[in-house]
Amino acid sequence: MSQIKVRSALISVFYKDNLEPIVELLKAQGVTIYSTGGTQKFIEEQGAEVIAVEDLTSYPSIFGGRVKTLHPKVFGGILYRRDNDGDKEQAAEFEIPAIDLVIVDLYPFEQTVASGASEQDIIEKIDIGGISLIRAAAKNFKDVLVVSSREQYPALETLLREKAGSTDIDDRRKFAAESFDISSHYDTAIFNYMAQGQSIDRFKVSERESKKLRYGENPHQEGHFYGPLESLFDQLNGKELSYNNLVDVDAAVSLIEEFSTDENAFAILKHTNACGVAIGSSVKDAYLKAFAADTISAFGGVLVSNQPITTEAAEELHTLFFEVLIAPKFEAGALEILKAKKNRILLMKKQNLTGQKQFKNLLNGVIVQDRDLASDDSSDFKLATKKATTADQDRALVFASKIAKHTKSNTIVLAKEGQLLASGVGQTSRVDALRQAIDKAKQFGFDLNGAVMASDAFFPFPDCVEIAHAEGVAAVIQPGGSIKDQHSIDFCDSHDMAMVMTGTRHFKH
Repeated sequence: MSQIKVRSALISVFYKDNLEPIVELLKAQGVTIYSTGGTQKFIEEQGAEVIAVEDLTSYPSIFGGRVKTLHPKVFGGILYRRDNDGDKEQAAEFEIPAIDLVIVDLYPFEQTVASGASEQDIIEKIDIGGISLIRAAAKNFKDVLVVSSREQYPALETLLREKAGSTDIDDRRKFAAESFDISSHYDTAIFNYMAQGQSIDRFKVSERESKKLRYGENPHQEGHFYGPLESLFDQLNGKELSYNNLVDVDAAVSLIEEFSTDENAFAILKHTNACGVAIGSSVKDAYLKAFAADTISAFGGVLVSNQPITTEAAEELHTLFFEVLIAPKFEAGALEILKAKKNRILLMKKQNLTGQKQFKNLLNGVIVQDRDLASDDSSDFKLATKKATTADQDRALVFASKIAKHTKSNTIVLAKEGQLLASGVGQTSRVDALRQAIDKAKQFGFDLNGAVMASDAFFPFPDCVEIAHAEGVAAVIQPGGSIKDQHSIDFCDSHDMAMVMTGTRHFKH
């Protein structure tokens, strides 16, 4: 029975918006409509005749509406197999009418949780009848069409119009698949709420919003983004974000959120690592200081500011080719300048990142961890050397540590107060990372005398502080924890260097 004429429909929805055209079509096509409660009233107001579910079942809605449609005459009409003689005989015996179309949505559970409602209100938004109807109709897609969300109303309206109230097996199977998507997402949201504070070690994530990317990390790889990206950014200009853009944007936003909005912070990233970071007297000043750290790598980079982009800053930024610029706001004059390049991506950031977990697939499973939300502050410093740090050095050390936290390990960051001088990134040896940073600082004309050094992890040997001292580095920040910490401390003490330890490692792989 591939082609089936819709002769009867059960409609029970929470959201009534955009339902009117569907009701008009069903009425015009002579479809028998079953409904209950507020939906019944809404349909009758459209001038359509409705058979109340209570009249079908000869049973009232009970327990404050918790039980309305859970009845054999409803579920039997959905589930009985039209090509099964035994099912047809039983349907006739028990006077169970066929239901060919089920239009049901679910109580807004996620929205109720997000609103901060009481637990009792949240529990009442766990749908029972609706999700049961959806699963039943989706299971029997050979005979029944199921519509499980108002998002599907336009598709249903088109289908009913184009096929004069009939559906074929491909239509019904597609709607059924979408219904199981909706029901599984709903159950995941409920589980994640109910499991809070419970020792139930499970990994369940569901994202229904998706965006196909131009390609993945490379052109031969397919890529998608899953999630409500529009809630985080408004894209004001440019081509579609690519997979690599998104990876860099995530790194850029994570880094810039380390800095207070009381200061003008600016960062330039390439392949998720910062090649320039600075705090300035203005957005323009912060950008120029960040750009000075590596005028080569900035080409084609991802830029981020924690302050609105001014027209003055835009004039400077416009001289650089970059892929993406992220900021909380853009002045009108700045937008006019920056939009001159049609492919230049401009993102207005609307809110901070809220995720508490990170995960990725590897081997034959998934690894999950808490996001690294620990940020080093001078109040966390434990002075390890005889020589104390100055207030200026403390500020520089905090600044450098923030950058090291968001740089691929092994990393060494060299900085002065409010400016990244250079960093060594992703090296297999911490010594190599330091040497890379030193070479880069010199390449771009920086004097390392009086600079500070940050390391994402401890020094197993004193070689890094020895090399840093030879270049004029005056103060060091590291987590500590090596059984040979004292070797590095002793060197600093004998060479008038200051070192603080934080006790917090910031590996980033």
